[in-house]
Amino acid sequence: MNPATLIPAPDAIPVGWGWFQFLLTLTFYLHILAMNIMLGTVIIAFFHHAVSEGKTSPLTGQIAGKLPYTIALTVNLGVAPLLFAQVIYGHFIYVSSILMGVFWLSIVALLILGYYSAYIYMYKYQTMRLGRIVTSGMAMLSLLCIGFFLSNNMTLMLHPEKWQRFFDHPNGFLLNLGDPTLIPRYLHMVVSAIAVGGLAIALWYTYQKKKGTPDCDRWIRHGCNWFATATIVNFGIGFWFFGMLPQNLINAHTLPGAAFSLLLVAAIICAFVSVIQAQRDRVLPATWLTLVMILLMIFMRDILRSLYLNPWFKPATLPVEPAWSPFLVFLLSLVAGLILVGWMLKTTYLQLRAREVRS
Repeated sequence: MNPATLIPAPDAIPVGWGWFQFLLTLTFYLHILAMNIMLGTVIIAFFHHAVSEGKTSPLTGQIAGKLPYTIALTVNLGVAPLLFAQVIYGHFIYVSSILMGVFWLSIVALLILGYYSAYIYMYKYQTMRLGRIVTSGMAMLSLLCIGFFLSNNMTLMLHPEKWQRFFDHPNGFLLNLGDPTLIPRYLHMVVSAIAVGGLAIALWYTYQKKKGTPDCDRWIRHGCNWFATATIVNFGIGFWFFGMLPQNLINAHTLPGAAFSLLLVAAIICAFVSVIQAQRDRVLPATWLTLVMILLMIFMRDILRSLYLNPWFKPATLPVEPAWSPFLVFLLSLVAGLILVGWMLKTTYLQLRAREVRS
């Protein structure tokens, strides 16, 4: 069977695809930052409950108090990039979602479980001991499962040649486990989250130190150590991932291949220098370098996706039926939504700060 016959015809879009690609990159960048902080900090908290309960209570207490908010922010920031991806690549994502439909729909249940666990972890933190490792573990496992299913979907959509497995197993239980890039790709995401989670801890206590909070240097160093260790480990996972990519997928003699290679070198340099800065407890330079590195890796991810889909589809071929008025209304709504999210973050922060002062 010709896999091209399994790809649905794309829907027309109201404006050029470049607009949606820009919005996809912007919103995914915001989502991935929030996701890394959310997942990384809960993994760090669970680790401490498992190996050093009591010694790190000031840190895990801070993580517990903010985990529900980071989950909510991550989920809300994740809606927009998923929608923009569906605008451009919907005829691939919808198919892969159906193939793994049971797992894809289970994300809702897993998210509810993780959210409830995070709230119990926050509100019962002071009165429970064993419950800390249980609730943080439940939240962590739920989020890790969601990430694994998302990785499956985002890789399965790239391989129409594998979709015909559906005719042998039309039950919605298909995963992309045969893809050699799946596991290193997933682990690269998880370890990246641990690194950013550690950096977020260092950044938070750097801010607390400026406010005069005592004993911050210990936790700044602690967060920097998590960041540096995870980043170094991720060098190995990253090379594993690139080694699993199909041969001749990246050709440095082509424009996409050359761009990918340059971005890769720049990202490695940023990661290397950020580790050096973190080991010197220079949190702000490490943070800026990490923000640049994440953006570079998002660009690399977009190039890889286009190279994978190149035999089947090019976004520039999407049919366009001009409709600027609805698109402009949408842009205004997006800006208003981002302003509202900013106001919510500010309000939440002020409430948390007031609660800390009262306690």
